[in-house]
Amino acid sequence: MDKIDDFKQFVKQNPSLIKYVNNNEMTWQKFYEMYVLYDKDNTIWDNYLNKPKEETNKSSSFSDILGWLKKIDLDSFQENISNIERVIGVIKEMGTKETKKETYKPRPIYKHFED
Repeated sequence: MDKIDDFKQFVKQNPSLIKYVNNNEMTWQKFYEMYVLYDKDNTIWDNYLNKPKEETNKSSSFSDILGWLKKIDLDSFQENISNIERVIGVIKEMGTKETKKETYKPRPIYKHFED
């Protein structure tokens, strides 16, 4: 077997690597280079194989959201919303203003310049 076949077998044994590629965190090329340089028994794979990344993200994401919500200053949030509303109002006014166009008045035939 050559290295590519070994790598394919390694990926089949460790399907958690697929999630990293699907999430655009790693590429197959980088994984293959790591495999060629360090082989499959190196500790470099501990970051990708041992910890179930999705479970840690799910449990910490809810607590992160709650912590983020607690930190929001409602007064400044309301002030920012009102500023955005004012900007939108100004943009609407600019779009709805009709510029008064001067109507074209042809010069009478018998008139010369500045008569």
